[in-house]
Amino acid sequence: MSGVALSPAEVLDLLPQQEPFRFVDEIVEVSESRIVARYTFPADADFYRGHFPGNPVTPGVILLECIAQVGVVALGIYLVALEAGREAVERRLALFSDAEVDFSGIVKPGERVTVSAHRTFWRRGKLRSGAEMHLDDGTLVCSAIISGMGVSR
Repeated sequence: MSGVALSPAEVLDLLPQQEPFRFVDEIVEVSESRIVARYTFPADADFYRGHFPGNPVTPGVILLECIAQVGVVALGIYLVALEAGREAVERRLALFSDAEVDFSGIVKPGERVTVSAHRTFWRRGKLRSGAEMHLDDGTLVCSAIISGMGVSR
């Protein structure tokens, strides 16, 4: 089986998370070492009703999930395809394993974020990335070192 470099659109199509739990609208760029993606948090997302009434902010765990979908799942899809082809991607499932995260800002309903992640470790299906999330105005919202692994479905 030969590897293939997927386009950003192909990586997005292979992302297993779906609405309402997909936090990636577009992948701007992807390479062997880096990925950049964007997501706009919908103002009517259900979690804003309780977090916090009258002053809604995006929960930190949702921000972390957004980073994981970009920096582990999407980048992992690209790397698996590069090594073993698209079919290998379809036989694997990416699982989150751990993270160190530093929150430094908030994301309000309707705001768009850009997540950029760079590969720091990749071997035997285990991926670790350093990632940052910024608002459109450049404000750093959070940074993380995040890890995951691919397992057979």
